[in-house]
Amino acid sequence: MPTENITVIPTTGFLRLNQVLRFIPVGKTAWYDGIKEGRYPAPVKLGPRTAAYRAQDICALIERLGQSGETV
Repeated sequence: MPTENITVIPTTGFLRLNQVLRFIPVGKTAWYDGIKEGRYPAPVKLGPRTAAYRAQDICALIERLGQSGETV
């Protein structure tokens, strides 16, 4: 199943990890480490084998990183 090529984060809905990583330039391992450390939002389980991230959480993360000057 092809994923859509998004260039703008929607205000509501969910993003899969590959979509999130287009906006947050880190690798998967660094992303999962950041979740464990509380730096990045945890995914929401949508099904037994499906997880996604709330678009609002990703927008808030990007805004927080931009305001603090923190590196990802």
